[in-house]
Amino acid sequence: MKYLNDAKFDVTPTFDNASKSKPRVLILYGSLRETSFSRFASEEAARILEHLGAQVKIFNPDGLPLFDNGESVNNQKVQELRELVKWSEAQVWCSPEIHGNMSAVLKNQIDWIPLTDGAVRPTQGKTLAVMQVSGGSQSFNAVNNMRILGRWMRMLTIPNQSSVAKAWQEFDEAGNMKESSFRMRIVDVMEELIKFTLLTRDKLDWLVDRYSERQAAANLQTTKLVDDSKVLEPNS
Repeated sequence: MKYLNDAKFDVTPTFDNASKSKPRVLILYGSLRETSFSRFASEEAARILEHLGAQVKIFNPDGLPLFDNGESVNNQKVQELRELVKWSEAQVWCSPEIHGNMSAVLKNQIDWIPLTDGAVRPTQGKTLAVMQVSGGSQSFNAVNNMRILGRWMRMLTIPNQSSVAKAWQEFDEAGNMKESSFRMRIVDVMEELIKFTLLTRDKLDWLVDRYSERQAAANLQTTKLVDDSKVLEPNS
């Protein structure tokens, strides 16, 4: 990341009692090709995030079974993905645009992430950045649809986003991104993701506290108390 060595970033929270640990970021990309530009863009994003002080993990989707509504839930890759989702405080989704949408590889990963896992909501309230790469002219179809998915997964999708046009000419042979406005935009997006993550992660319990869920919990407690009282009643 030599091109950022002389750049100045202010991603240190100014509010009191902010967590000092490195933000934990999970990156998902949407291609299985050996020369995958969505992977290259994801790796560039990872290097930027690490430069900004984040702890980053990239999930390799190779070997993840096709979503089958839970039949393969014990598969090692499924469990790996779900554990990484729980670990993360923020995520980056990066997909090639295929037929005007995100790839099946990216969508398959998201399908394997449950809205609820027991008492845990793996994605609720976590921050999300979306990116896409295109073989031709610039487009925003994939990122727009990923935003819909992010909202459905109850995530906080940041305003900024990245769309790399003609991605085949934006990376060198080693997979590093060449200097361009596209690379500058990815730096912008990752900087914004870190800031939003630092702003929200310490307030997550408050942000995701919902009236409907409090009501459901109260009703469940009432039902339990009634059932317990019936057990304690003497036999007639």
